[in-house]
Amino acid sequence: MATKTINVDMLAKMFLAGAQNIEAKKEYINELNVFPVPDGDTGTNMSLTIMAAAKEVTALKDPDMKDLAKAVSSGSLRGARGNSGVILSQLLRGFTKSIREEKQIDVQGLAAACARARDTAYKAVMKPKEGTILTVASGIADKAAQMAEETDDLEVFLPAVIEYAEEVLKKTPDMLPVLKEAGVVDSGGQGLLEVVKGAYDAFLGKEVDYSAITPSVGAQAPKVSAQETADIKFGYCTEFIILTEKEFSDEQERDFKGYLSSIGDSIVCVADEDVVKVHVHTNDPGLAIQRALTYGQLSRMKIDNMREEHQEKLIKDAQKLAAGRTAEEEAAKKTPDKKSDEPRKPIGFIAVSIGEGLNDIFRELGVDYIIEGGQTMNPSTEDMLNAIDQVNSDCVFILPNNKNIVLAANQAKDLVEDKEVVVLPTKTVPQGITAVINFMPDAGVKENEEAMLEGIRNVKSGQVTYAVRDTHIDDKEIHESDIMGIGDAGILAVGRSVEETTKELLSQLVDEDSELISLYYGEEVKEEDANRFIAEIEGIYPDVDVDAHYGGQPIYYYVLAVE
Repeated sequence: MATKTINVDMLAKMFLAGAQNIEAKKEYINELNVFPVPDGDTGTNMSLTIMAAAKEVTALKDPDMKDLAKAVSSGSLRGARGNSGVILSQLLRGFTKSIREEKQIDVQGLAAACARARDTAYKAVMKPKEGTILTVASGIADKAAQMAEETDDLEVFLPAVIEYAEEVLKKTPDMLPVLKEAGVVDSGGQGLLEVVKGAYDAFLGKEVDYSAITPSVGAQAPKVSAQETADIKFGYCTEFIILTEKEFSDEQERDFKGYLSSIGDSIVCVADEDVVKVHVHTNDPGLAIQRALTYGQLSRMKIDNMREEHQEKLIKDAQKLAAGRTAEEEAAKKTPDKKSDEPRKPIGFIAVSIGEGLNDIFRELGVDYIIEGGQTMNPSTEDMLNAIDQVNSDCVFILPNNKNIVLAANQAKDLVEDKEVVVLPTKTVPQGITAVINFMPDAGVKENEEAMLEGIRNVKSGQVTYAVRDTHIDDKEIHESDIMGIGDAGILAVGRSVEETTKELLSQLVDEDSELISLYYGEEVKEEDANRFIAEIEGIYPDVDVDAHYGGQPIYYYVLAVE
């Protein structure tokens, strides 16, 4: 029997299932990032973005379509992190604007919503690139429009759209040479596909494990005493994948689920052609494994003792409770109170920073509010909005200091009505430091913006870190644990030594016009080693001033600038 409409309850389930699916797949998506740096975070950013919206959705009681649309749109906009997260939030914003007045959504409504999602996301990106999440969103919209002319049955419409989205994703390496060189599809496009596929699972009525949503959105878990640990009915969380030798039929799926129900609970059994994902809580994982082996080979087996984990959690919770007051005091030191008692300034500054030493440098230069996160955890639009609210000034300059944070900063800017907000497109911390140095207290907003942008243009930035996987990029063969020197335009040096790679990176940044080298050493570099290395750099470049500081940043051994 054909299914012709989706009501608000089904749409909410589909959205939450999409959120759950990308949360489950986020590490896989992270691994698709082109640059093999330890902060490759597309999957994490997209997951955190949609989980912020999931928090809003799970808080609703008996919503209508308008309530659901508002929760998804507002939650994702404010929770958006990184470029991929911002684009996902814009896709959700466009989609929900299209369906908010509907009571039931049919294929025509879905096609219109997909088109509006695409258009909204493209408008949000200043220079859209093909071969990205935008391309996959466009493919979805195009196929949805085509299928809406051919059928009114969602059971025909949805799989056709998903199949075409997969085809478009496979073509992304042909559109972006950097993807082809690295041998991956676009990570943002893969993330969008996982959201859509998760939603489709819910539409089909498949069992969806929503457990990842609850802790991710901060829902309060029920309090359980130590005595209750013994009351956990099934003690082992068992997960694995079955690689079947032939198609896993609906009858086999029903039989296997029935068997799992006889030995446990919290069952998930999702078949996708020749791959079956299984999750069960049981007291005898061996029974589940033995039955699974009758269908094919097993992969990615994982068995956790939930009673043991629960006991550890009780201990950790007690430690957190004991340390809670101290943590609150430390947080109060790090985050300045809203400066409502101080005279309002014409211009204030917010900077995203990545280490204790760099935080101090920004504060000494007069930055009013530091958002910590940067490289390893991109701040959300909500973080930006909170920071803007804290700065007591008529105009606020935001220094994102990371190319993956600029879109979130601009999204926050668009949501602020009571202050002028200027986002300087600083893509590295050294650019941010240079921008603040070029600030002129007696000048106006426009004059300062131009002066700071001019200063940024005179900075060449570099970062030295390690590779997390083997790859080939920027005409360089890179192996896991290699040291990489990354410039503004890509990877400039690869080696086995931190210091030798840093010197090679500098050799490509310093030219006859260079006057200053600034080095910020990270938390993994000892001060004496940094001082010795800096003296060596001074010897190599006797005609250039060398300025060295403790940055305290994780992951990056050295962050440097050449001016």
